[in-house]
Amino acid sequence: MNRKTSFMILSLAVSAFLASCSLGSGSLTGHQHSRDHWKVKEVQHGNASWYSIKTNRGTRTASGERLSNYASTAAHKTLPMGTRVRVTNVANGKSEVVRITDRGPYTKGRIIDVTVGCAERLGFYSRGVAPVKVEVLQ
Repeated sequence: MNRKTSFMILSLAVSAFLASCSLGSGSLTGHQHSRDHWKVKEVQHGNASWYSIKTNRGTRTASGERLSNYASTAAHKTLPMGTRVRVTNVANGKSEVVRITDRGPYTKGRIIDVTVGCAERLGFYSRGVAPVKVEVLQ
C-alpha cells in the first residue's frame, strides 16, 4: 500500500469517527438535554452545592424516592416535586437538566443542592459550591 492510499484510508476513518460523534450532539453524557426541547418559565441565580447518600444519611428524599448519588436530581426549597430545571455552572458554562425530588438546601445563600454526580458533571465537585443559573423548564 502506498502513502497516498494509506492517507486516504486514514482520512476516511477519521471522517467516519467525527461523523459518528456528531450524531449525538444533544448529549455527550446522556444527562444533558437539548436546549431547544424546553421552554424557560423562570430564571434564578445563586449558589449551588451538592449532597450525597452519605450527607443525606441514606434517608428518602422529600418526594419519597431514594437518593441516588449519580442521578440527575436536586433539592430546591420551593419548586414543586418533579419540576425540571436546567442548572448551569456560570464559571464554566456546563449545564444539566435535573428533576426536583427533595427540599433544601438549608444553608443561607444557596438556591439548589444537586447530587454529587451532577456536581461532578457540572465541574464543581471539588469546590463544593458554585455560582449557578437555574432555569425552570416546562
